[in-house]
Amino acid sequence: MHKTNLAENIYYLGVNDRRTHLFENLWPLPYGVTYNSYLIVDEKVCLIDTVDRKFTDDYFQQLDNILGDRKVDYVVINHVEPDHSGSLAALRSKYPDITLVGNKKTFPMIQNFYGITEDTITVSDGDELDLGKHKLNFYTIPMVHWPESMVTFESTQNILFSNDAFGSFGTLDGGIFDDEINLSFYEEEAMRYFTNIVGKYCPHTQRALIKLEGLEIKMIAPSHGPIWRSHIPYILEKYQKWSSYAADKGVVIIVGSMYGNTEKMADVIARQLALRGIKNIRIYDPSKTHVSHIISDVFKYKGVMVGSCAYNNEMFPTVENALNELLHKGIKDRVLGVFGSYSWNGGGVKNLEKFSEQIKWEIVNPSVEEKGALKKDKFTEAVALANAMADKLEEDC
Repeated sequence: MHKTNLAENIYYLGVNDRRTHLFENLWPLPYGVTYNSYLIVDEKVCLIDTVDRKFTDDYFQQLDNILGDRKVDYVVINHVEPDHSGSLAALRSKYPDITLVGNKKTFPMIQNFYGITEDTITVSDGDELDLGKHKLNFYTIPMVHWPESMVTFESTQNILFSNDAFGSFGTLDGGIFDDEINLSFYEEEAMRYFTNIVGKYCPHTQRALIKLEGLEIKMIAPSHGPIWRSHIPYILEKYQKWSSYAADKGVVIIVGSMYGNTEKMADVIARQLALRGIKNIRIYDPSKTHVSHIISDVFKYKGVMVGSCAYNNEMFPTVENALNELLHKGIKDRVLGVFGSYSWNGGGVKNLEKFSEQIKWEIVNPSVEEKGALKKDKFTEAVALANAMADKLEEDC
């Protein structure tokens, strides 16, 4: 079994999960996910987080391979969510004298999940845990993305154990460090991870980045995905961009269509956008594409256009579901266009306009609504809607 060192006597203990279909029973994992834990062997032995309980046996095998008969003295709990703390009860059974390290919001959750109340150390911002040669300092980053979330900084090697921050979907298929992998793949999965798991809490992420900017970080070891050692400015810049709602020039078109009429309007709009020089255009049917991919691209691009047919006097259900997720995420500073069609009674566009009032994005042009198949006058209005979006993007991007 390979031993992977982050530095002398600091080890990566991680497992690949290629079998779980939905992260948090919600977000698709087409490329799997990792659960990362870390081990520091010193005068005192310390674990940073654990792994999902499905992998406890493999996790303990890795521990035994490194430690032999030595015991673990501390486990730092950066985050109580069970994909990080799931092996904690078994760890307590394996090492009955182990001490749990967390902040004041950690231990009520630990009691609720695992019934553990004894042998704990409560730390606050900047507190230090001395392991011998290695020193650990702790910094809370509340709501990135749970209230008890914190990070651990190993100050002799300048390693930030960053919890869910700077993490990614996707298994580690051989390469564990950022300079051992193709970053273009992980950028997409890191962005989908951020936008769907952390993205609701962008203001909190901004505050966390400010809190941590005084640290001289030479390595970032997150709880999911690759370890960052050669491209730290790259991932820090991505988090700064994503959490500030900065966007690229492009348009996401979300369309719900039963018989193709609204979809045809989307194609007309997309073609006109392309004629106007917009190269980043994504058309998504939320009946087919999971909303996690749509959310990720709405974070990425400045323009959003939503089209819906009428369905029982409402917008199309899968469009409504997607828009509810966008409202929940609270994405700011986008520009919006609305279109749709109906057969015998409206409801699609009317409810899209209600969404536009709730989301508070700038509207680029009046809505376009057709009855039945697309006709010449509404074709012209759809083109005008696309032109208005292109004009706005030229102005803002």
